[in-house]
Amino acid sequence: MKEKISALMDGDLAIEDAEYLMKAVKTDGEVAGSWSTYHLIGDVMRGNHVLRHDMTASIMREIAKQPTVLAPKASLSVNKPMIWSVAASVAALFFVGMVVLNQQSQEANLVPIEIAQNVPSEYLLAHQSMSPSNAAYFIQPAAFVQDK
Repeated sequence: MKEKISALMDGDLAIEDAEYLMKAVKTDGEVAGSWSTYHLIGDVMRGNHVLRHDMTASIMREIAKQPTVLAPKASLSVNKPMIWSVAASVAALFFVGMVVLNQQSQEANLVPIEIAQNVPSEYLLAHQSMSPSNAAYFIQPAAFVQDK
């Protein structure tokens, strides 16, 4: 039906079909709505000023008619979850500070350890056979076959 309305507006519909369409517009509300919408679209596309120029003023008047909503002021009280998060942060800082201070006091009581400057050669010879001497210890042999 919408295609026929568009064709009638463009002048491409036969007179016989136009009579049937006009009867449908008068009786069917949906077809009448489409008729109005298509005419409004056509007027806007042609540049006809079908809308009122004072639309903004009328909208502002309607907004002014609306009732004002009165809401209580926001309270300035401190949020209780925020207090608990601050307390937890302070407790965490206190705990970390105590651990660091405890470690520093233990390190101050340590006696320095002497590092041997000269290792006896007998010790090296005894342990050299059991420990790897370089990176080649970790390399394993592998065989690669190339297909031609």
